[in-house]
Amino acid sequence: MQNHLIPGETPRSIFVYFRGLFYDTGNDPEGGYYARGARASVWENFKNNPLFDISTDHPPTYYEDMQRSVFCLCPLGWAPWSPRLVEAVVFGCIPVIIADDIVLPFADAIPWEEIGVFVPEEDVPRLDSILTSIPTEDILRKQRLLANPSMKQAMLFPQPAQAGDAFHQILNGLARKLPHGEDVFLKPGQVRLNWTAGPVGDLKPW
Repeated sequence: MQNHLIPGETPRSIFVYFRGLFYDTGNDPEGGYYARGARASVWENFKNNPLFDISTDHPPTYYEDMQRSVFCLCPLGWAPWSPRLVEAVVFGCIPVIIADDIVLPFADAIPWEEIGVFVPEEDVPRLDSILTSIPTEDILRKQRLLANPSMKQAMLFPQPAQAGDAFHQILNGLARKLPHGEDVFLKPGQVRLNWTAGPVGDLKPW
């Protein structure tokens, strides 16, 4: 993805962008079960809407197109999440999250409520009115937040690992689930472990 970054001042001329399956006829021959019907609803309601650039095609300019888009749809598939969520954040495209039971990652680093738009699955037929009613100031604020390099860093796995990247976000998330005693895993006042500094000095053996 980093190889496909284009200048940040590139105009976002596409209002809503999505590339992917709307139906999975191989695994859902009767239709309606895949994505709980949310993707099918996107297609049926907006395939002819000029504000929506949606298709099953996956062009070679896919990543560049996301960087030219204001909103990127991130609907559930067979699971609540998909790679589009990562792609949208990395490319500064406001993620439109359509997945009622999704649990979002890395909440310490990414303020999902502030950068994204959450649309209940049952409201998909109203996507056009929902997105066009968002004030310009709110859109610009979300875009400014997404432009913060720390947002991209938190979603990527650079080699070697770097402070604040997805690898460290995962370790911090795991650390929160460990049984915490007095200064066992986190030092007083710490809210996250500094894994880049090596093992925590006061880590006690089991």
